[in-house]
Amino acid sequence: MTGWKYPGTAGKSYAQGLEPATWNCPALLVLCTCPDETVADNIARQVVTRRLAACVNRLDGVRSTYYWNGGLQQDPEVLLLIKTTPDCHEALQACLKSLHPYENPEFITTPIIAGSDAYLQWVAANCGAGA
Repeated sequence: MTGWKYPGTAGKSYAQGLEPATWNCPALLVLCTCPDETVADNIARQVVTRRLAACVNRLDGVRSTYYWNGGLQQDPEVLLLIKTTPDCHEALQACLKSLHPYENPEFITTPIIAGSDAYLQWVAANCGAGA
């Protein structure tokens, strides 16, 4: 997807070969904040039902501090910890954007480079078209 940039990559975007599907890792952890439990629950259920994620943890009680529209904001949020695979990343991002009420929802991805073999196999088995 164009427009997503990675620090330290000289402005390269997904279109220039940095797609998570090309990362050499067994799974990804995606972070996303939601305004409340209702939105968080809906997104979690949708992405797991659609097999875009194997598991979503919801952490209530997060307090976010940030600038938005020129002013300092402080809001309670629910943090989603979404476990997925590199092959599902792009579809997960599109789904999350379509379901999320924020104009600019948080969507931060980090590779999972190590973990329990059994757990990582379970993540892979529960994501994607073959799940």
